[in-house]
Formats: sequence, structure tokens, C-alpha cells
Amino acid sequence: MRFAGAHAPRVIEVLAYPAVQLLDVTGPLQVFATANEQVVQAGGTAPYVLRVVAKDRSRVAASSGLEIVTDALPRSAAALDTLVVAGGPGVDLAAADPALLAWLRQRLRKARRVASVCTGAFLLGASGALDGRRAVTHWSYCTELARRFPAVRVESDPIFVRDGAIWTSAGVTAGIDLALALVEEDLGRTTALAVARYLVVFLKRPGGQAQFSETLSLQSAEDEFGALHDWIGKHLAGDLSLSRLASQAGMSERSFSRHYARATGQTPLRAIERLRVEAARRMLSETRLPVKRIFQRCGFGSEETMRRSFLRVLATAPQDYRRRFGA
Repeated sequence: MRFAGAHAPRVIEVLAYPAVQLLDVTGPLQVFATANEQVVQAGGTAPYVLRVVAKDRSRVAASSGLEIVTDALPRSAAALDTLVVAGGPGVDLAAADPALLAWLRQRLRKARRVASVCTGAFLLGASGALDGRRAVTHWSYCTELARRFPAVRVESDPIFVRDGAIWTSAGVTAGIDLALALVEEDLGRTTALAVARYLVVFLKRPGGQAQFSETLSLQSAEDEFGALHDWIGKHLAGDLSLSRLASQAGMSERSFSRHYARATGQTPLRAIERLRVEAARRMLSETRLPVKRIFQRCGFGSEETMRRSFLRVLATAPQDYRRRFGA
């Protein structure tokens, strides 16, 4: 286990504001606090000094109603290693506060590295910190992040993204994954693994955001293609070729492909693959059906085809998925 040793403790600030998402604040904080405990128990010096900061307040009410005790915003020149920007329903009001944005831009220049959790990426986006960089946020807000900040290269699937000194994470609990990666960078894999084991979480979570729900991601197209999606769900084992889908939708293949891609952000055949993967992963986690029965029911054609689709969509194989998430 790597100790802090002669190094001064790293100051980590988590920026909060009214209606912040509680777990966006407490998840990463607990990772760093547990790292402190692990290092001290092993005979080292606590590597982190942790602070939750907010503008003009000693307490901030999270969106859940629970109050968080906070410090005032530090002076822009105060020592800082890592700045973590939490997300939550209050992020739009925070991003519209000129004084807070001015402080954030100054603080960004002082920090060695910067991270956002979930929709905290919108606050970083408003500051300009993400311009020209890769970034991620909660899967349901990725399209909006790209719309508001066209200079940002938004990636919708990763649990977290690192682009230089800027780290962004996906939804809510992904802040824990990101914080574990920061601990691993600072203190090594052994310490990060000890923290993950203590918190009973993966050090590196398998798969990405896509594994949580393809059906939910298609809801934005419900008005135009809701009936088609219902039909697809009942016919996964059947013919779902482009010509069959277009016929069911009452369109030509060319018109259907164009309208579907515009409404959902993906091609029809890509959506079919992901819907089949979602149906299969539900069967893997909720039933004891053999894999052979599952790939047949979901329309994959062969076990190898299903395996390749799982690797492409979830970054894990069907059997590995069942071992991790099976009942």
C-alpha cells in the first residue's frame, strides 16, 4: 500500500449548491474518506483533506431534503488538488449564477485536476472547461449536454471519461467509480482495491451506461415509434429486418431509416440489437433458462452472435453477466 509519506495531504473540494444530488456529494466523499482510513490503518498519513464548499451558505439542502454542512467558497488562490463538481436538479440555477461561475473559472486554474459527477458536467460546460474535450453525464442528459455545449464531444456510454486533467462521470453512483479511479491514480491499485472491497463495490464496474436500459433510452421516440417498439418487444425472435420494420411502420425503407435515426439517434438495426441484448440480460439475471434458450427467444440466431452483441453493447460476455447479476 502506497503511503502519503512526505507528501502534503491533497485538498479535495466538492462544490455543492441548493438542490444538489446528495449521492453526487457523499459518494465520492466516502471513497476518499475510506482511502484515508485504509492508509492510516496501514501506518501511513491520511492522504486527503476533504471539504464540501458552497456559495454564501453554511448549510445546503440537497434535492432529497437532507442538509449538508458546507464551508464557504475558498479564495481562488487557496491550496487545492482536486475540485469535484456535483450534479443535481439545482445545477441549472447554479450554472446561471455569474458569481459562482466566476469563482469556478478561477478555481479551475488552481486545481491540479477537476471532476464532475452526473449533471455536474453542465456546470463545467457553462464554465467553458469542457470545450474541445470528451465528456459524459447521466445517460438521459447526454443529448441535452451536447445540444447546449456543441464544443463538447459527448460520449453517452462510459461510466466515466478522462480527458487530460478533466474527469467527468455518468449518473449518480458513477461518481463512486470515478473517485475510485482518482484514488488508484494517487495511491495505487492496492489501496483503491481495499477501498472498493470495504465499500462492497466494483473497483472497475463491468460494462457502461448502456447496460442499464435501452428501452428507457428509446422513450424519447414514443410519440412516433411507440407502437412499433411495443410490437418489436413481442416479436424479438422473429424477422426484424429493415424491410419488415419499415412495413410495420407503414413507410418505405429509406424514409423509415431516416425518420427513425432522427427520432432515436441510432439506426433501426442498431436499436434491434440493443433491445435484444436488453431482453437477454433480463433473462440471464431473472431466470435460470440455459443460454441456448435465451438466444433463441431473443432472436440472436446463435450463441456466438449473442456473445458478440453483449461484448459490443455491454462490454461483457453473457456468462459473465449472469455470474455478476444473476439471481
